[in-house]
Amino acid sequence: MELKKYKLGDIAEIYISSIDKKSKEGEQSVRLCNFVDIYHNWAITKDLVPNFMIASATDNNIKRFSLKKGYVAFTKDSETRDDIGIPAYIADDLENTVLGYHCALAKPNADILSGKYLNAFLHSDYIKKYFELNATGSGMRYTLSTETLNNIPILAPSLEMQEFIGNIFSDIDRKICLNRQINDNLEAMAKQLYEYWFVQFDFPNEEGKPYKSNGGVMVWNEDLHMSIPCTWNTCLLSDYIGSNNTGDWGFDEPAKKRSIKVGCIRGADIVKLNDLPIRYIKDNNTSKLLSAWDIVIEVSGGSPTQATGRSAFVTPGVLKRNGGNLTCSNFCHAFTMKDYKASAYFYFMWRMFYDNNNMFNFEGKTSGIKNFMTDTFLANKWLDVPTALLDLFFERVKVIYEQIDNNIEEINALTKQRDELLPLLMNGQASVNSD
Repeated sequence: MELKKYKLGDIAEIYISSIDKKSKEGEQSVRLCNFVDIYHNWAITKDLVPNFMIASATDNNIKRFSLKKGYVAFTKDSETRDDIGIPAYIADDLENTVLGYHCALAKPNADILSGKYLNAFLHSDYIKKYFELNATGSGMRYTLSTETLNNIPILAPSLEMQEFIGNIFSDIDRKICLNRQINDNLEAMAKQLYEYWFVQFDFPNEEGKPYKSNGGVMVWNEDLHMSIPCTWNTCLLSDYIGSNNTGDWGFDEPAKKRSIKVGCIRGADIVKLNDLPIRYIKDNNTSKLLSAWDIVIEVSGGSPTQATGRSAFVTPGVLKRNGGNLTCSNFCHAFTMKDYKASAYFYFMWRMFYDNNNMFNFEGKTSGIKNFMTDTFLANKWLDVPTALLDLFFERVKVIYEQIDNNIEEINALTKQRDELLPLLMNGQASVNSD
């Protein structure tokens, strides 16, 4: 297969987005495709748009950064070298949707370069190495300069072959997307079960029938200003928690007395909990290591429209696929329950509060950064659920998350297959027939 070599800037227009997460008076309301959206998706489709946050942009920025079919977006700035240059193909014309800050947009010359192929090529180890060598910065922030982006070396076969190769990778990605959709449905099932049992109070009674719907006695509770099952009490939210540890971002490289290799959960990783950035923490910081069924809470960050307080559930599968040793960053806290079987209930309870926008009421600011007032929030009273019911809910949720983790393992295997296939095609170790 004959390959021609180009610089990306010669066969595509490249734009660096400056659109932040704010909504400003006088600007047009838009959906914002952010760093995290690019980072976690091989392709950006119209089905994803309803999940994008709402912000605003000027008419000029909307014109420059609107997402159209055939474009490729990629991450430009991040805390680690591994997170920059991550691309995503724009698979549809996305109405009123623009690219957000810390990202770049490539608009290929369609007569020379296929967007599908460019996306696949930017995923290759060849380009990852280029980004690693050419990223600037150190410590907490790395970036790709405009010059570096324009000089990305592109090896391209004929346009026909580009389209064919691009379609191969798109087929793999469709299977990956299907698994993600299944996982979304499984998450929804677990959330629905929580709401059914602990919001509607139709948990199984002694006969296995829905409690409230089958005449279960409810009594008014003055602390919560709502009716609850007659045998239930209230407790402080903090009563469920055995320990609450701050995070540790650690270091890029190992050194004397900081040799513990960990995957680190940041706010950007809470949605996915996969392929976490590798860090090294001090040998005397083993208390920062996470255990199965811990809950990680984002306590700093957010935006005007996104509260702090997002949560992540550390299942055994999360630990396994990320090397076993995990911690969370300084912007997060890790909660260990007094009884680990209460973790499923506490996690979904926390998510309910977050989804209902309650967390905005517990935010303060330090140096312009929003901080979640954890202790103040945990001092509130909530339902003291009987232990037997907590245990039963945990067992039901555990089965669901085992399925989710198995699907993620398959996603990771498909991703590895996809990423290994391109160099084999490029160097002739594998061949394709487009006929």
